[in-house]
Amino acid sequence: MGENRRVTVAMSGGVDSSVAALLAKESGREVRGVYMRTWHNDDAIAPIGKCPWRVDSEDARRVADQIGINFEIVNMIDFYKQWVVRPLIDGYRSGITPNPDILCNQFVKFGALADIAKANGSMALATGHYCKKRKNIDGTFDLVEPEDKNKDQTYFLAYLNQDQIKLAEFPIADLTKGKVRALAERVGLTTAHKKDSQGICFLGKVKVQDFLAHYIEKNPGNIINSEGKIVGRHEGLHNFTIGQRHGLNIPSNSDYNFYVVVGKDRERNELKVAFESEKILYHHRFKIYNLNYTNRTFPEHCDLLCRPRYRDPYQEIYFEKTALNEAIIEFKKSQRALSSGQVVAFYKEGVLLGGGIYA
Repeated sequence: MGENRRVTVAMSGGVDSSVAALLAKESGREVRGVYMRTWHNDDAIAPIGKCPWRVDSEDARRVADQIGINFEIVNMIDFYKQWVVRPLIDGYRSGITPNPDILCNQFVKFGALADIAKANGSMALATGHYCKKRKNIDGTFDLVEPEDKNKDQTYFLAYLNQDQIKLAEFPIADLTKGKVRALAERVGLTTAHKKDSQGICFLGKVKVQDFLAHYIEKNPGNIINSEGKIVGRHEGLHNFTIGQRHGLNIPSNSDYNFYVVVGKDRERNELKVAFESEKILYHHRFKIYNLNYTNRTFPEHCDLLCRPRYRDPYQEIYFEKTALNEAIIEFKKSQRALSSGQVVAFYKEGVLLGGGIYA
């Protein structure tokens, strides 16, 4: 890392990015810490959002002061609305389940923020992701699973390109979460024992459905079971995702069995449900679109590993490219409740190859 004399570190106010900033400083370079402000609570777009940005930004500032680096808050609110919030709302409105973390990494953190870092003279943008970066003989870069396999965050980077990866640094790639906290505690960082954030920042503890209710009108319809019978009513298809069990408010009238969402009929505005025991949720063949390659393309017909969702274990698939940015993937083992709009990430021997979106 020593070849780049100036580095910007994206500091979230958590322990991982705090230690990333510490290690960047210890490399002997000029370090600038930045906190991305992506939301403000009084914004008309989300009057219920409770993003704890004030607390997080102050935690980040205190760490910056402790380790002796420059720090500033960067206003990314407009970028975040454009590339994360609006696609999230539009996605649910159209019946899919987008991944806001992947959108944020692709367009905001390693997009707009990276451009700001370069404009300010930084040769690298460091983050607290658990991910390794490897330089190849041909000068390209690969993203590789980190030391702490349980914290592997390569999945969320499946839509980065080579220009973005070239700029990126991941200082904690060779550390486990336990070692990150131990290092933070040893040097006395104020974030050493701070809990990891969960969910989407700007929502805080607010449920996605409550947030969406401010932007998507109710559209009541019938809930239909696998026998074609009406078993209840819903307030809008956007409130449900494939595989969902809670929130249906319909009794199963069956011991040790329960209804789950198995489909949506947008033309009829009907929510399809079935008993979990019916195994309707399990499929092995999926169409994907919007293919992205983090480095070079891979064969149009090949065997790969993938993570169907974040934290899912690797699954064996057969990949068959069918169009410029489309493919069919066939799982060796059937998968439960993979929803349109979610992302599948491709791997080979621990190397992230790219991703696709379930159609």
